Amino acid sequence: MPKIQSKIYSACLFLGSLLLSTCLFAQGDLQQIKVHSPSLEGNLNGDSAERDVYVYLPPGYEDSGRRYPVIYFLHGYGVGAEIYVNGVLGLPGSVDDALAAGAQDFILVMPDAFNKYSGSMYSNSPTIGDWESWIAKDLVSYIDANYRTLAQRESRGLSGHSMGGYGTLRIGMKAPEVFGALYAMSSCCLLNNAPPQERVAAELTRMADGIEDYKMGSFENAMLAQASAWAPNPDNPPYYLDLPYSDGVEQPLVQRKWTANSPLVFVDQYVPALRQYRAIFLDVGNEDGLEATNTQLDAALTRLGIEHAYEIYAGDHGNRVGQRFIDNLLPFFTGQLVLQ
Repeated sequence: MPKIQSKIYSACLFLGSLLLSTCLFAQGDLQQIKVHSPSLEGNLNGDSAERDVYVYLPPGYEDSGRRYPVIYFLHGYGVGAEIYVNGVLGLPGSVDDALAAGAQDFILVMPDAFNKYSGSMYSNSPTIGDWESWIAKDLVSYIDANYRTLAQRESRGLSGHSMGGYGTLRIGMKAPEVFGALYAMSSCCLLNNAPPQERVAAELTRMADGIEDYKMGSFENAMLAQASAWAPNPDNPPYYLDLPYSDGVEQPLVQRKWTANSPLVFVDQYVPALRQYRAIFLDVGNEDGLEATNTQLDAALTRLGIEHAYEIYAGDHGNRVGQRFIDNLLPFFTGQLVLQ
């Protein structure tokens, strides 16, 4: 498994002129691996079932013989996992610092969900493949089989930002037997309205001219990403999806598919599942355009009697995600996951 970065720093501690010991401060290993997903095989978009996955192993992993809890982190729309690794979260250095400051050792796993239309929505359809099972079954099974994990739900946390926060909630509601705690950051798509006719008309024109697939750092393909995830149609090539207007005519059933994939709509159906979690945490910035829907989800969980925590902090959609990952998310899982 290729290592992105693995360095060891040493320091000596002195008392007066007496050398007491030599201390080695080891940096964790950040590995980029390929994991095959049976759940993604045969998707109509033609995306590979061989997925990039980043795995952070704590200092001393190779020699410790210990088993570790695992935190799964799902990245946001429009970029791949590498952007979060190198930019947003600043791995491995930021986690090394957190561990040096007293955080508990853990394995961190970040799968890449960048697909033909820049994001899978962590959903399940014949057009994109079954991303829910890829995360909750294929990936978890692979990590447990190939790393020294504590292979129990009480020692697994699921988390993510933006589209990844949506994926955390969506998958978390459907797989409480796999994960023990959830942390959703600035979750998008909590209440989805189908795009209006004007936007659909412009998209149809763009589709007729040919879509530029795999466009990193752009939201241009967001409508197609959502349609391929939530309104698939294997009988409608070459895009294998439906849009909420066709030839200027409203398609009510397709429109309702957008709404049906809203956590604010389906959360009431998963009360027993959500009650199985050891803890659930939601957060969002006060300058994030998603504050209103995240606050609605907080109210819905309260109404349903689901224990959880919710914080609105000073920030926008992305400017404090990396810091909150270290200062809030990691301590949350340290306190909620079974560590041995």
